[in-house]
Amino acid sequence: MSDTALIRLSGITKIYGRGQAAFQALKGIDLAIDAGDFVAIMGPSGSGKSTVMNILGCLDTPTSGAYEFEGVHVEQLTRNQRALLRRNYLGFVFQGFNLLSRTTALENVELPLIYRGAAAAARHAAARAALAQVGLEGWEHHTPAELSGGQQQRVAIARAIVTQPTVLLADEPTGNLDTHTSQEIMSLIGSLNRDHGITVLMVTHEPDMAEYAKRIIHFIDGSVDSDRRHEDAA
Repeated sequence: MSDTALIRLSGITKIYGRGQAAFQALKGIDLAIDAGDFVAIMGPSGSGKSTVMNILGCLDTPTSGAYEFEGVHVEQLTRNQRALLRRNYLGFVFQGFNLLSRTTALENVELPLIYRGAAAAARHAAARAALAQVGLEGWEHHTPAELSGGQQQRVAIARAIVTQPTVLLADEPTGNLDTHTSQEIMSLIGSLNRDHGITVLMVTHEPDMAEYAKRIIHFIDGSVDSDRRHEDAA
């Protein structure tokens, strides 16, 4: 990894609870991720993969160690500063889609821009462009109930990329989808990485989905067990 890594974790630990009830979820993680990489994070339940993703996504803070994002020490930021980093640099895709059920695809995708205070015309245009980017042009006014699971996940991805994030964090993005739809979603995420330069960090328990990544990191018992470059990504 270069000295100018987009993301760098140094000696990251995370301990939940105190005393005899304390559980060390992360045990001194050292990790560097360059801009434009596509990383799959794997491991059994309790291995620490979700904990490290929460820290990378500024949804949680480490107990000790350093987390640098573009040279900024995230662990030293206030809660509000971390929220700004999330809003301006990170996009999130979850297993459960997390769409608002009574609003249209367009309105769901506009949400991050509403939080940013963007003007209505700019929001509409950006949301339409994001939906077109994920192959949903013409579906703007359909609600989640009128969409398939794969289409709902595409809406969720459009919502994640409408702010043009530096990093896309995907937590089991194909966990609720059948094999064919999962492959379509992974091809879409791969194209966002390859064609648009978005750095992708993805947690998955499915080896077939991890094959789309350029790099596969395995966690076991709160530590990095293996970290391999995968040049023949799908």
